[in-house]
Amino acid sequence: MGKHELLRDEIKHIDIKAHNVVPYVEAMGDMAFQSRNLYESAQIYATMLKEEGCSVILCLAGSLFSAGLKHVVVDLIEHNMVDAIVSTGALMVDQDFFEALGFRHYKGTPFVDDEYLRANRIDRIYDTFIDENDLRVCDETIERIADRIGSGVFSSREFLREMGKYLTEVGTDARSVVKAAYEREVPIFVPAFSDCSAGFGLVAHQWKRPDRHVAIDSVKDFRELTMLKVEAGTTGLFMVGGGVPKNFAQDTVVAAELLGYDVEMHKYTIQITVADERDGGLSGSTLKEAHSWGKVDKAREQMVYAEATLAFPLIAGYAYHQGAYLDRPRRSYARLYDEAKQQVGSTT
Repeated sequence: MGKHELLRDEIKHIDIKAHNVVPYVEAMGDMAFQSRNLYESAQIYATMLKEEGCSVILCLAGSLFSAGLKHVVVDLIEHNMVDAIVSTGALMVDQDFFEALGFRHYKGTPFVDDEYLRANRIDRIYDTFIDENDLRVCDETIERIADRIGSGVFSSREFLREMGKYLTEVGTDARSVVKAAYEREVPIFVPAFSDCSAGFGLVAHQWKRPDRHVAIDSVKDFRELTMLKVEAGTTGLFMVGGGVPKNFAQDTVVAAELLGYDVEMHKYTIQITVADERDGGLSGSTLKEAHSWGKVDKAREQMVYAEATLAFPLIAGYAYHQGAYLDRPRRSYARLYDEAKQQVGSTT
């Protein structure tokens, strides 16, 4: 089978608007094990959205968009069901921005000769294929965006905003998380920004411009997200996967306290994960454990031990079809950083 045949059947993104899962999820509430946990998580997410003054931070890790979950997040942004996003770089760059440039992920199989794939420049994500040549275009586009910014120290949020601006200017009609977040002023943070296709583009950018280039400051990311927590007050975390995004968002409570702010723990927390807590790793650590660190309130927390492609659309779809987002004020937290810059400028 040639490369063309392997890269033929596209991954299609699920549309939560097309499937009213409310009766199904509510029926799961009368079951046991992870079905009931999923139902409880759906209830908590809907409560976050309905509570006046509660801001929702969506944390994303894992290969979600390549698997068909991109439009779920786009819908959450477009329907005002999320106020800020903390993510891995691969999701926002290698998968979302990549598809916004016109490229695709394809149905594959883990039962394949990976040496054959390598020889044909096909990358595999479990049962999904991607064209390595297309990824190189993505890398080069990141380099061009960095080139046009010029030089300076930026947070990942600032760079992702430039990526969203770029997609708007080139007029892509693809549904994109980065583009939707830019247009609706939802800040996106990627704490480990170089750990993805953006890293390759930025390495090339810095290599060619040793004396005048863009640098990404992860501490600035942390400060900016902590600033958002202070501004928001009451917050809820919706975490898909674990890793750096999970801890990064949770740690804002401790950081705010160290800076002298009296902030409450994240009031609501839900996490979808396939990891468990036995090895002491972060991705599987329970939300009750996070309470011991003073990060999350244990009153409304729920773990769901399930694979994201199964659980995420059900929880998000439940809140959507319940209309939990209706009449919810838009936060537009991206403006928070523009206002901070203006205040700094007025005092210099």
